[in-house]
Amino acid sequence: MAPGHVAYGLRAQYGLVVAPETVMAWERGEISPSSAELTALAGVLWCAPGELLAEPVTLREHRMARGLGADELARRIGLETSSYQKMEDTGRWKGNERQSAALATVLGLTLAQFVTATGKHEELAELLRSAVTTRWQAYVKPLGKLLPIPKQHLERVLEQLHGDYQSRMVATLSWGGGQGEAASGDAGREFLTGIVDRFWQLAGGAA
Repeated sequence: MAPGHVAYGLRAQYGLVVAPETVMAWERGEISPSSAELTALAGVLWCAPGELLAEPVTLREHRMARGLGADELARRIGLETSSYQKMEDTGRWKGNERQSAALATVLGLTLAQFVTATGKHEELAELLRSAVTTRWQAYVKPLGKLLPIPKQHLERVLEQLHGDYQSRMVATLSWGGGQGEAASGDAGREFLTGIVDRFWQLAGGAA
């Protein structure tokens, strides 16, 4: 179908007035269709909305890939539509633990996808760095509020991360000879830099 045919279908079937140039801009990825436009476009092209999207990253993209309206998603996770829409628009999720778990379930998000979509990556990294360099037990509750993950599983992962970090520091000091402290510092920084990836490995990516 040429862009003109698509534009005609949007107007004839769904009452949406869209110029062929806009359809071409969608194809090139220069602009994104609204939720209503994406749903209509999928109808014209006889496919699911998710098939028209690249790998979803934002909350809006994950919601659209599931073919859900903002009002329906808000209802299913226990939020007012206006509250959810504001979080989606700003990219900053502020739901509670129950709402976070519901969001991950309804949208089928892995832990990594949840953190990226809700804008929590830097906060997660900071909490994990503090957990492995101090007392990990003190960070179970803050991380539990951040992530839809069972407490016992989170405790096991944090204990393992803390143990890995401490073992690496001790081992590097033992091997380093006269440069033990400097080598240990480098090893520690390297570990902390990749701590989020290591966390995903241990957590299994489950939500």
